[in-house]
Amino acid sequence: MSLFTPYKTTKLSLSNRMVMAPMTRSRTTQPGNIPNEMMAQYYAQRASTGLIITEATQISDDSQGYSFTPGVYTPEQISGWQKVTSAVHQSGGKIFNQLWHVGRVSHPVFQQGQAPIAPSAIEPTDTQVWVVDAKHPDGQMVDCPVPREMTHQDIKRVVNDFADAAENAIEAGFDGVEIHGGNGYLIDQFLRTNSNHRTDSYGGSRENRIRFLMEVIAEVSQRVGADKVGVRLAPFVTFKDMNCPDIVNAILLAAEQLSQLDIAYLHLSEADWDDAPQIPANFRVKLREVFAGTIIVAGRYDTARACEIIDSGYADLVAFGRAFIANPDLPFRLQTGKALADFDKGPLFGGGAAGYIDYPNYS
Repeated sequence: MSLFTPYKTTKLSLSNRMVMAPMTRSRTTQPGNIPNEMMAQYYAQRASTGLIITEATQISDDSQGYSFTPGVYTPEQISGWQKVTSAVHQSGGKIFNQLWHVGRVSHPVFQQGQAPIAPSAIEPTDTQVWVVDAKHPDGQMVDCPVPREMTHQDIKRVVNDFADAAENAIEAGFDGVEIHGGNGYLIDQFLRTNSNHRTDSYGGSRENRIRFLMEVIAEVSQRVGADKVGVRLAPFVTFKDMNCPDIVNAILLAAEQLSQLDIAYLHLSEADWDDAPQIPANFRVKLREVFAGTIIVAGRYDTARACEIIDSGYADLVAFGRAFIANPDLPFRLQTGKALADFDKGPLFGGGAAGYIDYPNYS
C-alpha cells in the first residue's frame, strides 16, 4: 500500500510515508530542560517510521509555555539532542526538530515573573498551560494571563532566535527543522485576526499578518538551507481561543509564498477530536494548486484513510501521533494488521520511563 512505500524527492529520502507527529512528553532533565538518554531511547525505538518530528522545542529562554519541555539554545541542550539524533540515526531513522515560541500561551513562571509576549495584548480565553513549581509540585493546568504586545525590536529578536535555534539543531545532528506555525502559538497568533489587532506592518491585511511567519522562514532558510525547513500550520484548528474567520485565506497566501521559498514540506495539523470539523476537499485542491512541495497531514488517520489521501494526491506523507506512544513499531503493526496497544502505563506529561519507553514491540 502507498503508506508503506519509500518517498524520495530532492529534499527528502524516506523509507516509508509515515511520519511520527510532534508530541509534548515533558521528560527532560532538570534544571535546564535538557534532552537526555531516556529521550534518545524513546525516539530510537520509533525510528522505523519514515520521519520523526520531535516534540516542540524552545528557541530561547522566553519561548516556553509548559514545564519540562526541551530547549535547543544552550550548549547542554545541544549536547543532549546529539544523544537523540545519534540514537535515531544508528537505528536507521530520520529526524527533524520542531521549533516553537509559544507567545501568549505561557505564564510568568516561565518568564522570570514578566508577562508573556504576543502580537497584541489580548488575554486568551479557555487557554491553560501545565506548570510544575513550588505552588504546583504535582503539576497543574493554570490560566494564561494578558500578554505584552511585542515591539518591532521584540519581533526582530524572535526571528533571530528561530534562526539561531535552527543552526543549533543542525549542529545537534538533526536532518532538518520544522517551524511550528499552528495550534495557537506565537506564529499562529500573528496569522489570526482575533489574536492580532496590530495596526502596523504586522497586522491588518493578510499580507501583513503572514509577514512574521515569512520573515522567520526566510531567515531560517538562509541559515540552514530551505531544503532542511518544514512548516506546520493549522488552518482548521480553533482551540486556545483561535477562531479566526480569515485564517484559511491567510494560510493559502502563506503556502503560496512558502512554495516560492522551496521549503522541504508543509505540515497540516488537522483537528483530531471526535466532532472535529472535516477538511473540505476544495481546500485540499487549492492547497495543491498554490504549494508545489511535499505536504504532510496529521489528524485522526488510520491505514485506510492515510492510503486514500496519499492516493488522491492531496498529501504525500501522513503523520501519526498518539498511536506511536504505546506502539513504537507502529509501521510494522499497521502494515501487517497487528493489534495496537493502548497507552495506559504512565503519565503523558512528566514522569519517568513508565508510559514512555517501556512499551514493547509486537514480537
